[in-house]
Amino acid sequence: MSLVPTSLVATLISHPDRPAVDGTVLSRAAEVLASPGQPVMLAPGVAADIACAADTTAAKIEERLRQALAGVAVDVVVQEAEGRRKHLFLADMDSTMIGQECIDELADFVGAKAMVAEITERAMRGEIAFEPALRERVALLKGLPEGVADEVIRERLTLTSGGPALVATMRANGAYTALVSGGFTLFTAKIGAMIGFDEHHSNLLLVKDGHLTGEVAEPILGKEAKRANLERLRQVRGLTASDTMAVGDGANDLAMLGEAGLGVAYRAKPAVAAAARMRVEHGDLTALLYAQGYRAENFA
Repeated sequence: MSLVPTSLVATLISHPDRPAVDGTVLSRAAEVLASPGQPVMLAPGVAADIACAADTTAAKIEERLRQALAGVAVDVVVQEAEGRRKHLFLADMDSTMIGQECIDELADFVGAKAMVAEITERAMRGEIAFEPALRERVALLKGLPEGVADEVIRERLTLTSGGPALVATMRANGAYTALVSGGFTLFTAKIGAMIGFDEHHSNLLLVKDGHLTGEVAEPILGKEAKRANLERLRQVRGLTASDTMAVGDGANDLAMLGEAGLGVAYRAKPAVAAAARMRVEHGDLTALLYAQGYRAENFA
């Protein structure tokens, strides 16, 4: 019995500010697909679906598409036509739903941003273990006033393009959403509410007399805890793995992405991009809606 799906859909996605899915791109894509159907535009110039037959695995078809579209700022994902709409969505926060790493911005207040950013980068690449790296960085924050987090949110953080629309559209269509971060509750509580997530989970920075102690509460929410949250929410809501989607950029997201029906690497570190089911290198976070077959006109 063949394990290759018989009915697939290839989705081509560009950034909404830089539309690239034109007639030439669609023709080049169709040339490397088996029995391609007529393109269905999800957003003019931005995203399109092309139904196709499965002459090999989805991953191999994706690679053919990337080679055919080399040099074009277009992301591709090939998946089964059925079951694209997801009912549970988990997202990383730092460098995914927001454009910054919160701990690096906190470290700037004690003159240690460069040092902490280097450790953060190594941890996200999977070169060093996440938990001890987090403890090492948090220790450098000792003495900072607790209220500095509000200043960071107000002055330094930016929401990633497409994030609020992604969460709002999925919730409007019955999906449950959770922000799951290796960062801190001082940020996820407010960022999660700003974007519109149903719930949030992250690490607790310990505070005494209004100042950070330089310690983080144990156990640390890392790679396995992210995966465990996905499994818990899936079970509570009576869903299957294929009903779920997760997005992240770092090594501590790998277990969560691997557990999800559609694991998405967003502007991710190389090892994460290589392992994820879908990778977004050009589009914004609305790419995750187009991957589910949503049209731009139906975004919340």
